[in-house]
Amino acid sequence: MTQEDEEFLQRLLATFKLEAQEHLSAMSGLLLQLERVEAPSKAAAVESLFREAHSLKGAARSVNLADVERVCQALERVMAAWKRGELSPTPALYDSLHAAIDGLARMLAQRLQGEGRADAGLPVQLSRSLLDLLAGPAAPPAEPARPEPEPMAAPAAWSPAPDTVRISTAKLEALLTQAEELQALKFSSAHLADELAAASDTLTAWRRQWSKRLRHARALRRADVSGNGMGHASRERRLAQALEHIDADEVGLKALNDRLARLQGLAARDRRQLSGRVDRLLDDVKQVLMLPMATLLAPLPKLVRDLAHDSGKEVDLHLRGGTLDVDRRILEQMKAPLTHLLRNAVDHGIETPQERRRAGKPGRGRISIDVTPRGNRVEIVLTDDGAGLSLDRVRSKALAMGLLSAQSLEAMSPAQQADLVFESGLSTSALLTDLSGHGLGLAIVREKVEALGGSISLESTADGIGTRFCIVLPTTLATFRGLLVRAGDRSFVLPSRSVERVARVPLSAVRRVGEGDAITLDGDTLSLVSLVAVLGLPAGRRDPAVRFQQVVLLASGDKRIAFAVDEVLGDEEVLVKPLALPLKRVRHIAGATVLGAGRVVPLLNVLDLMKSAQMPTAAAGAPVPASGAPAASLLVAEDSITSRALLKGMLEAAGFRVTTAADGIEALEQLHQQDFDLLVTDVEMPRLDGFGLTERLRSDKRLADLPVILVTALDTREDKERGVEVGANAYIVKRGFDQSKLLATIRTLL
Repeated sequence: MTQEDEEFLQRLLATFKLEAQEHLSAMSGLLLQLERVEAPSKAAAVESLFREAHSLKGAARSVNLADVERVCQALERVMAAWKRGELSPTPALYDSLHAAIDGLARMLAQRLQGEGRADAGLPVQLSRSLLDLLAGPAAPPAEPARPEPEPMAAPAAWSPAPDTVRISTAKLEALLTQAEELQALKFSSAHLADELAAASDTLTAWRRQWSKRLRHARALRRADVSGNGMGHASRERRLAQALEHIDADEVGLKALNDRLARLQGLAARDRRQLSGRVDRLLDDVKQVLMLPMATLLAPLPKLVRDLAHDSGKEVDLHLRGGTLDVDRRILEQMKAPLTHLLRNAVDHGIETPQERRRAGKPGRGRISIDVTPRGNRVEIVLTDDGAGLSLDRVRSKALAMGLLSAQSLEAMSPAQQADLVFESGLSTSALLTDLSGHGLGLAIVREKVEALGGSISLESTADGIGTRFCIVLPTTLATFRGLLVRAGDRSFVLPSRSVERVARVPLSAVRRVGEGDAITLDGDTLSLVSLVAVLGLPAGRRDPAVRFQQVVLLASGDKRIAFAVDEVLGDEEVLVKPLALPLKRVRHIAGATVLGAGRVVPLLNVLDLMKSAQMPTAAAGAPVPASGAPAASLLVAEDSITSRALLKGMLEAAGFRVTTAADGIEALEQLHQQDFDLLVTDVEMPRLDGFGLTERLRSDKRLADLPVILVTALDTREDKERGVEVGANAYIVKRGFDQSKLLATIRTLL
């Protein structure tokens, strides 16, 4: 194949990638629709699904992806049989078709994106499973129809920020118009530069003449003083000439002044025009980067279906507001937070069908996501009709973690108590699973939302009636208002949206409360923390004559902390640039901006500042363990030699002391011989399995409180319920094992 042919194939594959994503997303959406519509309405959706499979087959053939073509052909045959009435829709059929579409997505990722090694057996496996549907016995009648969710925009690919996006011609024409208007400003700027050059030349010539005449005047003065015989008439003539030159210079200076004034006016005009046109151009470019919310929402019904299927629950997801346009960068950053909230809703919120019926609810749970415009912001409300949030559990966990005292909790409103779920490590779940329950997710959700300039709140919740999260985000990312402050010898920008107030407080009003300082503003007592101390900067020398302290009151959620700064320099619009590798995540720093003078100034991360300010010393950087502090001692029970060695090496690399056991009996003997801080155990082991081991520990007074994490290949709902029954603290499935999740779970339980 020639280089030109290779380049053509690569361009063709890039086009096919976009088309394949659209076909797969459409098929997934149609399949979800088929599960929810009345039987008479299924025919149109079946026909559409058949056509999508046929189109993907043809596209795969054009780029020589024979294995993808083969699977699509098998899928096409299944849909044709369904159209002819030879197959009846059953849960098993839907599961098989969803698995086939997911398998196609994996195949395409392997072929087109290089995600891991290609699985050569996957196409054969998928084709065989689909063709087995045609050979199987007649299926029972279809299950009763489920309510159809509210319509939304057409499904899109899962990734909200693809490398290539489709742009309407109207947006491109608007950009072209803006670029053409900037041409006029380019010509005007060139004319202005010529005028300034001419003015500069005039000024240079005038300075030469002035120097020459100044020398002449000095010669006259010396001749007059020395009395060298120059006649009175001659001196008068020379003085008259000098006065004429001065008059000419005055005229020249006036002309130069007029020219400079005119240039100043032209520059001011160009500045106004350039400012307006650049703003319009920036708005148009933002529009190019805007994608409908459907790009983010469309994959969620499939996600909820899979989560509900894995947990043995029945859940419908209802979406509204998919047509609203939002910056693609915001959509990209919101994928993980929204996914986590849905995982929480399915895993913790929605009950099993049996529990719901006992509570007088329909067997199927309901989750809704409503997207509403709010000026230049967007509001995303996620609600579920599950069990709701238990404030008693929240209070108990907060007390156990030492977040607040009992008196402080009693003084808080129910809304403030509910807001504690956003604290790192606080989880009300009885069991930590691979889906959720680590107490880290909601803290990270809030951090990601606030990093985008948004806010999240748990607006209403009650036992038994569900949970409601409200997220408010900007629709675009570019410029925003920032407060410029000085701390020590450095300048920083604080996002104005987080600044509640700026004040000058008399030093006499700063008082010592416990181990820190405090002030009173508007009747509220607030912690006062030095921004210099939080950032770890060298403290400057205080002027003894200064009797006031500049204070910036920052707010994040329900937290309000006053930060002492050396100077408030003003409020201005800033263009924020994110940090690049290797500085992708720097504590306290959210990004940087360039001020008008070309000076780079860091933008501070308010959430990091609040966390650091609440540390006992309010010092910068991550807290360092005390010197000589012993590492936690863990026991790992695992019958597989390979898995045991892997877990031991990973945990030791994380700083833990690790002892291993080959089965439950050996682990029990180890536990009786020495003290451990936590047990990580497999379930399926000889002699005594993980369930039995955990049960034995809970009946032993000395070991009853030992944290236990089950790491197993068993992932059914019954297995997880068994883990709760025997008293395990966490349940992690080996399939898709995530090292960071295990380490985070261990640190949460220790």
